[in-house]
Amino acid sequence: MTDTPFRQIAIIGLGLIGGSIGLATQEALPDTRVTAFDADEAVRIRALDRGLAHEVFDDPKAAVAGADLVVLCVPVNAMGAAAATLQGALKPDAIISDVGSCKQSVAEAIAAALPGQPIVPAHPVAGTEHSGPDAGFASLFRNRWCILTPADGAAPDDADRTAAFWTALGAKVEMMDARHHDLVLAITSHVPHLIAYTIVGTASDLEDVTRSEVIKYSAGGFRDFTRIAASDPTMWRDVFLSNKEAVLEVLQRFSEDLSALQRAIRWGDGDALFDHFTQTRAVRRSIIEEGQDDARPDFGRRDHGGTQGK
Repeated sequence: MTDTPFRQIAIIGLGLIGGSIGLATQEALPDTRVTAFDADEAVRIRALDRGLAHEVFDDPKAAVAGADLVVLCVPVNAMGAAAATLQGALKPDAIISDVGSCKQSVAEAIAAALPGQPIVPAHPVAGTEHSGPDAGFASLFRNRWCILTPADGAAPDDADRTAAFWTALGAKVEMMDARHHDLVLAITSHVPHLIAYTIVGTASDLEDVTRSEVIKYSAGGFRDFTRIAASDPTMWRDVFLSNKEAVLEVLQRFSEDLSALQRAIRWGDGDALFDHFTQTRAVRRSIIEEGQDDARPDFGRRDHGGTQGK
């Protein structure tokens, strides 16, 4: 049995990530009490049915009463408002964390809403294209990275305890500067999602290709794009607006590289194409060697509902 770094954690938002945290905590840290809140009554009912937490409240202040760690699992643009609802209900030493994929803007919003409260922003780099209280599963974070971005001056013990929590859930933890995190995720996640949304939209808009043909003749590459493009639209709208500087920087570089490939194709420069594809193939092999993927989506894991993850 793993020693628990927190006696009670509170989860605000019971979608894929929040629900998975609740299930994973109960499995890995059975001595930790899990309380939760969600603004949607239907979600609260389903969360109780699935046992995502020991108790699910209709009041966020009731959910965080007595909690040692509070994890905000809402869209990134809603983090500040969610934190503000907790004013006056938190233990002075309760650590506030989150799961957003944008760290700098989220940390600033939480700090503004809860001045003086210990804050350790976090980003578990894990997920699927599914959302809602039925999407969560306890193994979501196993062998996945969780990046913590504590601010300068944050108490080391707060970061260490938060890291111990994520390690107990099976994640590999790394500390990183918030601004650097946002640039890294723009490259590895945000812009790839934007490209997926774009190519799927382009395919559906082509007048000379019928919808049935797009579906019928979808090859592996397009299927992967559609899986990514099926992700929660609210979450991704907020991600692009919250991390716009890093996203625009990476998009500019991507546009320049795409123009170079266009020129190579136009002028029949097979050597340039071959060299580029060889380089990108090596990146894929490195990801597999790092243990971040295998031939199947989401390491071949399936959640408890039998749906395939990302």
